[in-house]
Amino acid sequence: MPVTSPLLDLETPAALIDDARMARNIARMQDRMDTLGVALRPHGKTSKCVEVVRRQLAAGARGLTASTLKEAEVFFAAGVTDILYAVGIAPQKLDRVLALRRAGCNFAILTDSVAGARAIVDKGRAENHAFAVMIEVDTDGHRSGVGPDDDLLVAIGRTLAAGGAELRGVMTHAGSSYALNSDDALARLAEQERKLCVHAASRLRAAGLPCPVVSVGSTPTAFSARALDGVTEVRAGVYVFFDLVMANVGVCAPQDVALSVLTSVIGHQDDKGWAIVDAGWMAMSRDRGTQSQAIDYGYGAVCDLAGNLIADCIMTGANQEHGIVAFRAGPARDIARRFPVGSRLRILPNHACATATQFSEYHVLDDTGAVQRWRRFHGW
Repeated sequence: MPVTSPLLDLETPAALIDDARMARNIARMQDRMDTLGVALRPHGKTSKCVEVVRRQLAAGARGLTASTLKEAEVFFAAGVTDILYAVGIAPQKLDRVLALRRAGCNFAILTDSVAGARAIVDKGRAENHAFAVMIEVDTDGHRSGVGPDDDLLVAIGRTLAAGGAELRGVMTHAGSSYALNSDDALARLAEQERKLCVHAASRLRAAGLPCPVVSVGSTPTAFSARALDGVTEVRAGVYVFFDLVMANVGVCAPQDVALSVLTSVIGHQDDKGWAIVDAGWMAMSRDRGTQSQAIDYGYGAVCDLAGNLIADCIMTGANQEHGIVAFRAGPARDIARRFPVGSRLRILPNHACATATQFSEYHVLDDTGAVQRWRRFHGW
């Protein structure tokens, strides 16, 4: 019998969301945070899609995390009123922050320096406005933030408080969790993230400064934390889709990945055992995050049209608009028979955020087989 599917009518490459998988992923994280007794503030940067964020909020999330002001503006316009901008604020962006706050958005910003704090309070004084500010704390040496025991932490807090800003709390992101792959190592890092951020909050309070919010999180540490005493909220993003990096970390299986790229077979190199597809790195992104992990998936893991993994089959190479699909074991002499020209495959991404951003819309496949289109936005 001929294969029938609404996916056969889509132009390729196309970004697909498996709605049932996404729903399970959202419920799993929300249940985890509810069990640990903390609020979940999901990161909108993974999907950059109003419909996806609405699903997360409907499941019980409280507030949203943004990585760009464009995200904050779009999500606020869609009705999300509690947003944390989890990137250090550049002073020239404060006018946009002010516009959001004056429009009614409970919008908090981030700094990790006295210079940044001074720029915020100077703008606040000039505008007769008290910005809400979090201090970023470095708990794993991965990126930015002030050390929890550094005198600079209290100096930043005092600069903000003396300048009339609202010191809302501390936040951290243990991004080094992405490099781990054992339950014990992840649990240790999750506890380190929790303990050091709570310690930073205690130091601010001991100095007579307010610190109502203690915000931690990454998808791996959110799932690996055994307790979150002293934490008020957790931020996580990629869990909504998951990806192959997260599968290698061990917090999901490839079968949990809700995002894939639909692609068409456009040719073959029979002697090499290659099927050529129309999804290159412009569709998958150049992210090769699994290359340094236990399982290297090339540019992605290959699934059939129904989303079932094809054993040992990956996208081994990519040019701008061409992808190479092959088997790990070596040339498959029947590659043209297995994947005839015009047939469709689905490729699971290494990094969901990077792959998703290549597309302007998602095609959402539900349990009935129907496909909806959800807009995805871009920009800063």
